Amino acid sequence: MAFTMAFTGFTPELFRFLEDLSQHNDKAWFTENKARYKDHLVQPMLGFIEAMEPRLRGISPHFEAIPKKVGGSLFRIYKDVRFSKDKRPYKEHAACQFRHEAGKDAHAPGFYLHIAPHEVFYGGGVWLPPSDKLAKIRDRIRDKPEQWAKAIADIQATGHFPGIEGESLSRPPKGYDKTLPHIEDIKRKSFFVMRASTPEEVLKSDFISDVAETFAAARPLMAFLCAAVEVSY
Repeated sequence: MAFTMAFTGFTPELFRFLEDLSQHNDKAWFTENKARYKDHLVQPMLGFIEAMEPRLRGISPHFEAIPKKVGGSLFRIYKDVRFSKDKRPYKEHAACQFRHEAGKDAHAPGFYLHIAPHEVFYGGGVWLPPSDKLAKIRDRIRDKPEQWAKAIADIQATGHFPGIEGESLSRPPKGYDKTLPHIEDIKRKSFFVMRASTPEEVLKSDFISDVAETFAAARPLMAFLCAAVEVSY
């Protein structure tokens, strides 16, 4: 069932819950405080996602805002600890991703919002894409250096972001000459732009408009990435 409650903004209770969770990250505490989780994190996040849908459609019709508790744009708070040394069972932040309609998981091109008591950021890009998609992005940067340079310049001109980010290899990937233009970007394993904010900004009534404006500013990168992996923008 779609979420239908009007979004009225985030409240300080969201940050109080996340701060308390960071101090008591265990099943017993979470079970006792699950009503707080639902009321102050899940419900406003779903409302935010629903309210973002028409704004997102104005940025690109191919990215989806799905206000569902499971299987939609909201990230689950439960961590997969099977292969992690950190066995705390819950994420200590709220997050959502507006993925491309052709994407199936968090590694698809998308717009992202991350809210934590001491860290807030939002923007767009692709995080650790699978090897075939990563190769397509690297090939397009190699084959279309002027387009990549323009995307970077257009991103910088918005004034919203410090630049293209993403973890990199220490050496050029196999098959890419170290003298290529933009080799430092070709070495990346992720490609994204993020704008840092604060909890105080999250609590303002116009926060959703600021996020939408920031998503729109990421267009040059998002359009390049979509063309690289052969999906519509």
